[in-house]
Amino acid sequence: MKILVINPGSTSTKVAVFEDDELLASKTLRHSSEELAPFKRLTDQFAFRTKIIEAFLQEAGVPPEELSAVVGRGGLLDPISSGGTYKVTDDMLEDLMSGKNGEHASNLGALIAYQFTREFGIPSFIVDSVVVDELEPLARYSGHPMFKRRSIFHALNQKATARAAAKELGKAYEDVNLIVVHMGGGISVGAHKRGRVVNVNNALDGDGPFTPERSGTLPLTQLIDLCYSGRYTLDQMKKKIKGQGGMVDYLGTNDGMEVSKRIDQGDQEALLVYRAMAYQTAKWIGKMAAVLSGEVDGIVLTGGLAYDKDRMVPWIREMVEFIAPVLVFPGGDEERALAMGGLRVLRGEETPKIYSEMRIS
Repeated sequence: MKILVINPGSTSTKVAVFEDDELLASKTLRHSSEELAPFKRLTDQFAFRTKIIEAFLQEAGVPPEELSAVVGRGGLLDPISSGGTYKVTDDMLEDLMSGKNGEHASNLGALIAYQFTREFGIPSFIVDSVVVDELEPLARYSGHPMFKRRSIFHALNQKATARAAAKELGKAYEDVNLIVVHMGGGISVGAHKRGRVVNVNNALDGDGPFTPERSGTLPLTQLIDLCYSGRYTLDQMKKKIKGQGGMVDYLGTNDGMEVSKRIDQGDQEALLVYRAMAYQTAKWIGKMAAVLSGEVDGIVLTGGLAYDKDRMVPWIREMVEFIAPVLVFPGGDEERALAMGGLRVLRGEETPKIYSEMRIS
């Protein structure tokens, strides 16, 4: 069974074709600012990106008619009450086109995938969108009734890595309790309880540890004072939380390898900032251990920073391994995770979910 995977980013589209669980072809299609300039909205790029994906298939020697399914990256939908593989449906497409929950390149994943359903009758799916919301009721309380905690995190990689970790432990994902930490430009720390992420920081909007590009949870009174200081616009303040916060604001770079080089050269400020990021991440792991009442089968480190086995991984390990064994799965193969979600449906191992039945209003 051949599966086309579509993973759109802001300036690129990652595409791959799998035959069962074997990768046949993959490519990162880069889009220059000049190519994207004519499009006012991200969704206006639909025809442009679809055309170059069709060219990729031709180059790979895979006619669309040979595909068994097309799987796109899940975008900013309404919160959905369960992870897994979802059939692309009209109401899903409508929400992504409207951008009601925000504009993001990932919104194009389902839109492009469904084009193959229209033209060739090939089933189209998304897998573990960032808006998977399996929070238990107590996790939703923020401390003020005007605010409710939201579940927005690296669900695709967290779920895929949790399945791999459970397999390594000799168990099914639904039979273990795990704390999974995705460490990339953003850091999300999730408490996985018997197959559901019952608590996780909102890694998109500023909750959690600080990261290479995000400020994490800040002292509220100081933040409010800065908002009303007249020194910054609304847009500038939002960028301080996401994009220009965290390590990049402290050190002028979001590159962990660059920071490691500075540390090797004796930069003490780089050492302190980098170690503080590990410290805060470990602290959030401890919070999730409390959520799971200390019943933790494993702590899973994944994402780009999990490649740093000289500093980041051992720093975190030494603080949390008293809780549970630490398993490391560096990086995050999102294309494979998407393909495996589609394959589970094609093999009858999983029934595809329907957006209208699982959305949380």
